[in-house]
Amino acid sequence: MSPQSPSVPPAPAAAAVSALAAGRATAAEAARSLDPDVVRELVGAGFARHFVPVAHGGRGGGFTAVTDAVATIGAACPATAWCASIALSLSRMAAFLPEEGRKRLWQDGPDILVVGSVSPRGRALPKDGGWQLTGTWPYVSAVEHSDWALVLGLAKAPDAPAERRIFALPRSAYSIERTWADIGMRATGSHTLTVDDVHVPEVLSFPVDDLMAGRLPDAGADSGAGPGATAAAVPLAAVNGLFFCLPMLGAAEGALAHWSSYATGQLRAEGSGGPGPGRAFYEETLARAAGTIDAARLLLERVAAVADSGREITALETARAQRDCALVADLLVGAVDRLFRASGTAGHSESSPLQRLWRDVHSAAGHVVLQFGPNASAYAARALPAQPAGR
Repeated sequence: MSPQSPSVPPAPAAAAVSALAAGRATAAEAARSLDPDVVRELVGAGFARHFVPVAHGGRGGGFTAVTDAVATIGAACPATAWCASIALSLSRMAAFLPEEGRKRLWQDGPDILVVGSVSPRGRALPKDGGWQLTGTWPYVSAVEHSDWALVLGLAKAPDAPAERRIFALPRSAYSIERTWADIGMRATGSHTLTVDDVHVPEVLSFPVDDLMAGRLPDAGADSGAGPGATAAAVPLAAVNGLFFCLPMLGAAEGALAHWSSYATGQLRAEGSGGPGPGRAFYEETLARAAGTIDAARLLLERVAAVADSGREITALETARAQRDCALVADLLVGAVDRLFRASGTAGHSESSPLQRLWRDVHSAAGHVVLQFGPNASAYAARALPAQPAGR
């Protein structure tokens, strides 16, 4: 693929990805995997390279730059937008590898698709200057199209406490079982990745605590992180929900566009004496849904802006970002539910994009990161003063 300027975000190419994905969405749902042409368009648009450090040929980009791009794709095909978010998020995580590991992963350039899972589903034992890894990770989106994977395992050396580590694996090191059967986000192809007693060199691994804290390797040294280190050096919890919410935002905006077209037709029919609710019903539905979606977008834009600020993100800001993303998920589900309910039988038809957007939003909102209760507790723990002793 041709080199691209590090300063150019993928937003200008998002419309082309969106158009292609929309045309292939029905077939991709049936296949439970993205169309290969869509994946190539997605990678070519720069989603894989966006967070890759400039020293490794990437853009070293930020979070705000991709907000519109992911949402644009999500309006046409939330599953494609979800995979775009995975490409963005996992390539950012790969920047936490030691320098030699980064060089290996991006040795053929920054346009490689990295997927993965940070669920602790593997175990690793030390061997030959590295680790011997075994494990099974379900729900790995876009895994059939991947070049590399990052997975979380529990590493245990003799006479040492267990440590959670991320392991980077080339495609030849893992197998795939087609297990994805969700009613929504079908085209994400979130199948199962399996590793069976594979040796992982030390340079292709790093402690998960570094990712959680936003602590880059060799910080301050000429390690190859270079421009883009600001985006990489952000605690995972401060941005993790953002990557899952942006496809939902796009889906909700797409649902609003489809519903608005439907409502326009119904109002015309009403003007000619056709049956149906009065104008006030459509006006209220539009205003409430559009206002809710706008509010959700503003919250996500704040999460991205704080992550792009270049300063240390406080524990309270991290907890607020988690709270905001969980709240956004609830808001978007509510808005799309309102539109779906007000869409009549036509909107519920299998041929209608609206029902697919509705299913995809509900499926995405089920992600563990977006559950409001735990995030509310984490936020309250930071925002409320500690109770005095004895109270």
